[in-house]
Amino acid sequence: MIIRHSEERDFERMLEIYAYARQFMADHGNPLQWGPTNWPPADLLKQDIASGKSYVCEHEGRVIATFYFEQGKDIDPTYLKIEEGSWADESSYGVVHRLASDGSVKGTGAFCLDWAFSQCGHMRVDTHGDNTVMQNLLTKLGFERRGTIYVVEDPYPRFAYEK
Repeated sequence: MIIRHSEERDFERMLEIYAYARQFMADHGNPLQWGPTNWPPADLLKQDIASGKSYVCEHEGRVIATFYFEQGKDIDPTYLKIEEGSWADESSYGVVHRLASDGSVKGTGAFCLDWAFSQCGHMRVDTHGDNTVMQNLLTKLGFERRGTIYVVEDPYPRFAYEK
């Protein structure tokens, strides 16, 4: 597998992957994280591509996953306030958002998160309380649950993780 920046030519495939991911989450007890709002919206994905912060994972020449990755200090305003805990490290960090795969290759999520961590050595990630699949993956990869944060797109709390 390889990771590369997303390009305009990947846009339709990214929409397919997100549609698959929304259905997968709903089928696995997490219908509220992206489903009700059809998250992420197409215009946001186009902004991500234009900003150079959107990535895809390819396997044998086919795009099988996509995610947003950024690194820096205080880059995610939703992480400025954490409840029921605290961040372990206030230094610059990387963040992965909107990680989704088409389910065709086992271990894709771990590969993407490991790649992101290798870029910065300090990561923060959040996920919906019903997203046990992602929670288990984060724990398996050595992320620690640090508290609760809230995002702007919906009222549901998110579990905040750090590595």
